[in-house]
Amino acid sequence: MDFRQLTYFLAIVDHGGFNRAAAALYVSQPSLSQAIQALERDLDGCLFHRIGRRVVLTEAGAALVPRAREALHALELARASVGSVHELRGGRLEIAAMASPTIEPLSTMVQRFTERFPEVSLSLRVALTREAVIEMVRNGGCELGLLITSSPLPGRDVVPHHVGDDRLVLVTPKDGPFPPGRAVRAEQLGGHRLIVGQRGTGIRAYVDDLKAQGIDVRIAVETEHRMAFLPLVLGGVGLAVVTESWADLSERAGALVLDLEPVCVQHNVLVSRKGRLTPAASAFLEIAGPPADRAGL
Repeated sequence: MDFRQLTYFLAIVDHGGFNRAAAALYVSQPSLSQAIQALERDLDGCLFHRIGRRVVLTEAGAALVPRAREALHALELARASVGSVHELRGGRLEIAAMASPTIEPLSTMVQRFTERFPEVSLSLRVALTREAVIEMVRNGGCELGLLITSSPLPGRDVVPHHVGDDRLVLVTPKDGPFPPGRAVRAEQLGGHRLIVGQRGTGIRAYVDDLKAQGIDVRIAVETEHRMAFLPLVLGGVGLAVVTESWADLSERAGALVLDLEPVCVQHNVLVSRKGRLTPAASAFLEIAGPPADRAGL
């Protein structure tokens, strides 16, 4: 067993098949298949069920995933530790993020980081819910994760780092039901059609809470694609509750952005695995911290 084989194995898991993994790794599919066959011989067990063009992990394959991630993380940590002597000249940092904070604060964090460490490669991966972010960090798929939450984080497998807050706002068409410049009370949303995200997001939790209070909000569209919110609003499909980080983009597109009463605040949290981090992850956490923590950077 070698690290190349483990890298190929995890690429198949992460990309959902041999063809996509080969394309992502820039290797031929026969080379990829031969490496996996050699790994299966070394382990004396089948790692994948081949079902047409699809692959499904066997029980042995599922057991190998966390161990393979730990092994590759250890190698990356060793390489990065040596590279840190040369001021992070090289290396790779993988970050999982929910959709809303990828606009802000993640884009600003990435800008600061790449300005200071331009030779470190960043990989940003999408996670639809905060639980998905936590799982990707916990199992080693990513070293850091960015999520939005209004409540304490579940589990004890990750370390939270608070990096700021974001209010929820209402986005409507310019000719929508509410006048500009005036906050919208929660009960005023009753009877209106809303565009919402899937369960497990803070925005969906806000809408579900309105319904629990007896406010007759109606779900027009439920979507995992956050970028669909704005065109759906502008197309008259419904209204959307989003984080304030979407306000500038929404206004530039011609939508109306209104405050909500009472104010609802979501917390931006970076999570990391317990234990030692690579120098790149440690540097990113330092740069991403609250303004008072970034003095001198």
